[in-house]
Amino acid sequence: MKILLTGANGYIGKRLLQDLYQQGHYIICCVRDSRRIDISAYDKTRIEIIEIDFENFDLKINITQSIDVAYYLIHSMGKSIGRFADAETQTAINFINLIEPLKVKQIIYLSGISNSDSLSEHLSSRKNVEGILKSSNIPVTVLRAGIIIGAGSASFEIIRELVEKLPVMITPKWLNTKSQPIAVKNVIQFLTGVMLKQFAFNESFDIGGPEILTYKQMLLKFAEVRGLKRYILTLPVMTPRLSSYWLYFVTATSYKLAVNLVNSMKIEVIAKENNLKVKLSVDLLDFKLAVQESLINIEQNMVVSSWKDALISSDRSNISKYIQVPKYGCLKDYQEIRILGKVEDVIERIWYIGGENGWYFANYLWLFRGFVDKLFGGVGLRRGRTNQNTINTGDALDFWRVLVADKKNRRLLLFAEMKLPGEAWLEFRIEERAGETFLQQITTFRPKGLIGRIYWYILWPAHLFVFKGMLKRIAKNKGHDS
Repeated sequence: MKILLTGANGYIGKRLLQDLYQQGHYIICCVRDSRRIDISAYDKTRIEIIEIDFENFDLKINITQSIDVAYYLIHSMGKSIGRFADAETQTAINFINLIEPLKVKQIIYLSGISNSDSLSEHLSSRKNVEGILKSSNIPVTVLRAGIIIGAGSASFEIIRELVEKLPVMITPKWLNTKSQPIAVKNVIQFLTGVMLKQFAFNESFDIGGPEILTYKQMLLKFAEVRGLKRYILTLPVMTPRLSSYWLYFVTATSYKLAVNLVNSMKIEVIAKENNLKVKLSVDLLDFKLAVQESLINIEQNMVVSSWKDALISSDRSNISKYIQVPKYGCLKDYQEIRILGKVEDVIERIWYIGGENGWYFANYLWLFRGFVDKLFGGVGLRRGRTNQNTINTGDALDFWRVLVADKKNRRLLLFAEMKLPGEAWLEFRIEERAGETFLQQITTFRPKGLIGRIYWYILWPAHLFVFKGMLKRIAKNKGHDS
């Protein structure tokens, strides 16, 4: 079959792409930036990449071949606080305008469970998108999920961070809200299972796991799996604003996403009964088993996708415009050192940078800078990295975003997503001259006004200390020194 997959580099999209490919389908991936999707592991004759921003639709983009199934996996929850409904409406309309001429046999949309009388703006927006998709002449299948449990999902990572960091939690009352979490493995099974099934045309199905749990019960069950003793006290005095700050400071979530999550977590998310799991022979995983499988994937460094790599984890909606490092109006720090050992070892150390591996030198200063960034509303260091030994363009890397990860040409380019009075790039590259090999480390800062220049010169001595030490460690030391 020919499949159109929107959101192909998102949390669900990456996993669905893997599954659809293994089933032998031809897949057209719609992404805003083709550099943010890695298809090196796939046969290029069965994968096609199309750059398209459905929010800013370009009618000149043309898909000529007919499509069997089109997946709609576009969401905007992390973009803004309470103002993403208009964007989601326009995106859905543009999507319909694109695919209506393509003889599509079925649209499959992953939505949110919305059975409560009172819905958050997030869930109301999802429901509105359902109506837009159903307004076309194409049969639509809507799958409505609640909390998705899987390594890298926003919900799973928030639960993991809270449990692993806090022996005692003083929490908001919404922790007593009931929900029906579902394993990401089961979500993918449902998404692929309903393809071209006549009984699913123009139907909506709630998909949930086998248990109805409060968020408090989820935290405690996660602690049991991890072998940790945790104590949770819920207080009615914690307002949504305080709850959002609580999530923001303790976990890696952005403040915008924290606000939207809190507003949704106050609503019960319980699936209506249906027989879809029987018709598709889906064996639902309970919460503990879903957690266990997720932790195994993390331990084995087999996390396929992470919400942190999506742009909702930062304030940037488009990173492609930063890929050309500016030459003018910038302040630069250029460091170079001759490589005495094996070049391959140096490349590996570059590719291992950040996350649990740290930054090789003065890690306490990097941690302090991350803490300060959090205080000023930035992303901090808590995003880490999805995999400890691979980096792809578009990945989050602590408070950086990967713009170029070209191992073959020995170049790694990072863009700062921390709060700064300007814009910053950090670049590593290896060059050969006169029979010798050199590691270059270039920091570029484009200041915004006088404050930006003052910031640069105040921190220049610290930068000099940190970057020189880091360069030496990367070039010479074999271990991941702190």
